[in-house]
Amino acid sequence: MNKEEFFKKIKGQLIVSCQALPGEPLHGPQFMSKMAMAAKEGGAVSIRANGVEDIKAIKSLTQLPVIGLIKRHYPGCPVYITPSKKEIQDLIDAKADIIALDATNQERPNLESLEEIVQYIRENSNCLIMGDISTFEEGMAAEKAGVDMVSTTLSSYTSYTKDRVVPDFPLIEALVQNSLIPVIAEGNIATPMEAAKALELGAHAVVVGTAITRPQIITKQFFEVVRKTQIDRVK
Repeated sequence: MNKEEFFKKIKGQLIVSCQALPGEPLHGPQFMSKMAMAAKEGGAVSIRANGVEDIKAIKSLTQLPVIGLIKRHYPGCPVYITPSKKEIQDLIDAKADIIALDATNQERPNLESLEEIVQYIRENSNCLIMGDISTFEEGMAAEKAGVDMVSTTLSSYTSYTKDRVVPDFPLIEALVQNSLIPVIAEGNIATPMEAAKALELGAHAVVVGTAITRPQIITKQFFEVVRKTQIDRVK
């Protein structure tokens, strides 16, 4: 799928992030592929997935374009979303359609620059590139570096944005008004109304993850409210 086809497919649509970390009940490609299929049946037009095995399983089952990433922590390095060329090559080999990577100003492993990473992808694949950013300045810099789209994924997750109110609608709006590439709204979007607002602000598409695909967290939210209600009734 080329760039024009992908952007046409996702325009004004929902992308679902299907990720489960090691130790979580649904970790593993056999579970995430089924979760992705359920998301497709619900209307998702693309899936964001973590790890080679999940990507392969999801692509095979759903036949949807997959935004692939690899979360890997390097000692002393804050960047963990597709941090180096090693993860890039793994995603290329897994046939991810789009590669999502950290495009913040934080230091990458091996002191690789964003420009170097983008160049490596261009020279070794036809994958599109999604730059995950946390600030307006990072979004504009990522565009200049050559990514195909920017996503507000990391707002509130970098040390210098941890106090942001989320979802970060001002960031989405500012990028839409100033960027020449598609802006993908992602990060702490928890309700259909928030997703709709992001689109109303001009986001090209919306990514929702936890609110759809992490049942242990969704359950805990209900549990906490129920428990508080019971405690208040006893008082």
